[in-house]
Amino acid sequence: MVRLRAFIAGLSIPCFLLGLILFAASLTPSMIPRGPMAQGVLGGLVMSLGYLIGKVIGLIWLAADLPVIPRKLAVLRDVLLTGTVLTLAVWSITLNLEWQNDLRSKMGLAEAETQYLMTMLPIALLTFSAAYLIGKLIEGMFRWTRAKFYRFMPPRRANILGALTVFTVLFIVTRDGVFDRVVATLDESYEAAQELFDTAPPKPANPNNTGSSASLIDWAAMGKPGRDFVETGPDAEVISKFSGRPALDPIRVYVGRANADTPMERAELALAELKRLDAFERKILIVTSPTGTGWMDPGSHDPVEYMHNGDIATVSVQYSYMQSPLALVLETRTGLDQATALMEVVHDYWRTLPKDDRPKLYAHGLSLGAWSSMYATNLFRLVGDPIDGAFWVGPPFPSDFWQRVQNSRQPGSPWVLPTIGDGSIVRYASHFADASEAAADWGQMRIVFLQYSSDPIVFYDPFSFWRAPPWMKEPPAEDVSEHLTFIPVVTKFQLALDMALSFGTPPGHGHAYFAEDYIGPWVQVTAPENWTEKDTERLVAHCDVGFQYGCVNN
Repeated sequence: MVRLRAFIAGLSIPCFLLGLILFAASLTPSMIPRGPMAQGVLGGLVMSLGYLIGKVIGLIWLAADLPVIPRKLAVLRDVLLTGTVLTLAVWSITLNLEWQNDLRSKMGLAEAETQYLMTMLPIALLTFSAAYLIGKLIEGMFRWTRAKFYRFMPPRRANILGALTVFTVLFIVTRDGVFDRVVATLDESYEAAQELFDTAPPKPANPNNTGSSASLIDWAAMGKPGRDFVETGPDAEVISKFSGRPALDPIRVYVGRANADTPMERAELALAELKRLDAFERKILIVTSPTGTGWMDPGSHDPVEYMHNGDIATVSVQYSYMQSPLALVLETRTGLDQATALMEVVHDYWRTLPKDDRPKLYAHGLSLGAWSSMYATNLFRLVGDPIDGAFWVGPPFPSDFWQRVQNSRQPGSPWVLPTIGDGSIVRYASHFADASEAAADWGQMRIVFLQYSSDPIVFYDPFSFWRAPPWMKEPPAEDVSEHLTFIPVVTKFQLALDMALSFGTPPGHGHAYFAEDYIGPWVQVTAPENWTEKDTERLVAHCDVGFQYGCVNN
């Protein structure tokens, strides 16, 4: 109890109140609805950050030898601040449930109940307490280190060297110890989920399937995402029932990360398999980059195969085993290198074919796959003998190509759905726009971005620590809360948490893209022969089982 009282006695009231202000601010809505656990952790973390900011300000104040408030005035200050901040916190807590339920209703989710607050508040307190304890341990480590330096150097020098020593130790332990072990564990766990080699199921009997006995690609090394991609999807019979005319079996080529050692070797293997299957005899060829785990969204690939009556080939190469947010941070270069190698070998071969006797060539990618695909679709693929178009979905905010296009929008057009020039080259789609409307007709090349207005993977802003993102300065979109407000420091943490939660939203919101919203953009990009609006409506109805099921089971 003595230690506990000493522990609590060290708590700075002004710093705690600053943390409480940030906690109250964290209760305001952002892009994605938050459950009580997520909200509690977020609130506790920003509260800890506020406390830390207050401590840093206090240290700077003392180091600058600025005036110190007399004790009696300090007590009065603390009483007034406590009353004001507690009022603000109670007000935010009272409205938090209303704010969250307003956003949940926009996304078709059930409303949270009062129990939400009873769960969230203790979690926030526990999170803050844990962070405060860690801070005290680090402080104790600094005091111990500084005391050792006091023995043989002046106090000022001991303070500086003590702080540098503690920082260096913490950096080494977290970066080369904890961090590396976490990364290694994640990589191993996701690799195990690929069901490689001994755990792989039997290979397909059809020699026209990638991974069969006749294939150049080893089935066991392909990985589960690749095997799912080449074995599922509509076949000629299913497509023919939909179209009412004879159809072809779509060609799907996939090379797993374990199928070859280097990005170029995997790309060359993919090209060889395309040649084996006569993929360059098809009308459409799509070079696509998968998500971080290697997953290929059936909600995207199934519809476009129906549109072209199976006369289509798709090729992809895996570059990671991790989920896209992790691969985005930890394996960015790998994805960019792999996408570049694949586009290079396919495009270079495609250019050698007669222009009137080769497939139309398109680039495609979802999420991290969109980023790597955009990177691979550089100037050399867009001029001279260019590809025919591209369709990129949920492009992550760091992409240079996407950033350049976004920032060239016409003045007055919304950031979440901008207008680029006259719309003859680049158009945007969302859950309420299909890229069919523009001032001008399509030109020779067609590029479409599909992005949901509530997708934080797309609209996260690294500078939101101190400035509002562009889209927050505009009227909110359909599925964005009217109560969303920019708050320095807090907004950055809200959006960071939104990115982690964006995969669990209902289809059509966040980062959960689904078949219905792929169909219109694919029509615009690939221009299927004799395709009508009624065909689009039939395909939407056929694929309405949801993004995770594709369009086969209907």
